[in-house]
Amino acid sequence: MTEERRPAGTPDAPLLLVRGEAELEVEPELARIAVMVSARGRDRRSTLDDLTRRNTAALGLIKSYGDAVERLSTGAFSVAPEFAERGRGERVRNYHGRVQLTAEFTDFTVLGELVTRLADLELTRVDGPWWSLRDDSPVHGEARRRAVAEAVQRAREYASALGTSLTALVELADTGVEGPRPHRAAFGGALRSRAVADLPAPPEPLDLEPPQLRVTAQVGAHFTMAPPKL
Repeated sequence: MTEERRPAGTPDAPLLLVRGEAELEVEPELARIAVMVSARGRDRRSTLDDLTRRNTAALGLIKSYGDAVERLSTGAFSVAPEFAERGRGERVRNYHGRVQLTAEFTDFTVLGELVTRLADLELTRVDGPWWSLRDDSPVHGEARRRAVAEAVQRAREYASALGTSLTALVELADTGVEGPRPHRAAFGGALRSRAVADLPAPPEPLDLEPPQLRVTAQVGAHFTMAPPKL
């Protein structure tokens, strides 16, 4: 015969359900930018050569910042013909090539200088930065600990209001942990068509101010109490 499970809440062990929440505002740990290098021309080979040269220049510029670069990767690459709108057959008007780069940084002091230098390269577009925390950042654990502490404190206050005390924790549930969504700064580099040799001097660094990121955690907790005297 199967033993009947005793309900979690009874007059001898009343059940108390509470929620704990925590919200932290912290400085970002990472900044990510997206760089789009482009080339366009009537000849496929010259377009590819221009794209390769500009991609090498962008990669070299980013790598020159050394340890400030946390991660650098190449994403989508394409070289495609653009056909004439009028006329029959496969008449190619131009070739258009693109390479997508993504870079993450931990040293924000160099970021303003780098994004302006990248945006000043030939046919190069810069988007970002997006500010974020690392996936294993201790901030997430701190938010959870504070949410649990608040749940316990809240439960004790409710029990105290009834003239009794907590006896056991029955259940603790993570009802939602919200990490900081990447925060995008109001910056986007435009496509450039001037040759680097035509630039009179390097551009002035852009002043980028990292935002505060919000991290929240919520838990639901079930406690039992000693029977209160009502």
